[in-house]
Amino acid sequence: MRNWHGWAVLLLCVAALSSARAGLVEVIESVKPSVLAVGSYNPLKAPRFTFHGTGFVVGNGNLVVTNAHVLPAGSAADPDARLMVLLPRPNEAHELRAATVVRNEPAHDLALLRIDGSALPALALSDGTLLRDGHAVALIGYPVAGVLGYRPVTHRGIVASVTAVALPAPNSRQLDPRAVTQLRQGPFVLYQLDATAYPGNSGGPLLDAQTGTVVGVVNMGLLKATKESALALPSGITYAIPGRYVLELMKER
Repeated sequence: MRNWHGWAVLLLCVAALSSARAGLVEVIESVKPSVLAVGSYNPLKAPRFTFHGTGFVVGNGNLVVTNAHVLPAGSAADPDARLMVLLPRPNEAHELRAATVVRNEPAHDLALLRIDGSALPALALSDGTLLRDGHAVALIGYPVAGVLGYRPVTHRGIVASVTAVALPAPNSRQLDPRAVTQLRQGPFVLYQLDATAYPGNSGGPLLDAQTGTVVGVVNMGLLKATKESALALPSGITYAIPGRYVLELMKER
């Protein structure tokens, strides 16, 4: 009887693990059409599309969430380029759509864009409840997309910690009244993840690994040395902005 009991427990564990893996496979397949590449388009340059980061579709299907730092600004902005998103199409030519900035919030490193064209499948947002340490998550985006091509890539991990941080704006010109108020109030919380993000993952959705609900936005990875070392020496530590700040961004548009 003891042997049968042991085998029963083992089979249940294997079944649970297989179910979890199948769930993540289905989650990835369902969210891929809603994860876009954000960049700028200049018809006089080669390549014409310059990749800046990842974004994902929300709301009515014509809104895209990304990081504020993904948007070209200052000396990095090309006066002849237009903000665009690229929609990867399996076995087809990729589609480009013009985008405009609806809201830019450097204090939380978030931006909301509106894109032209027909509505796209929107991802479901969480209710803003903070995740607990150990929660299984997955992040999806376009790491090093200019080199590896525009195909969504997924990494999985857990919430390693919920930590406090302040994100000052790169320069004083980006400090609007809301950003100043936020900095005066002190730091806000970020998710520290036991997962590896690379340049290009910024702005991508952080997903509940079981449901596919967006629970945050990937915004940075911890570097061991210089920015150039991110590929050769990834730290395996990534940070993401909790979903509660995405809900605030959506309400204030």
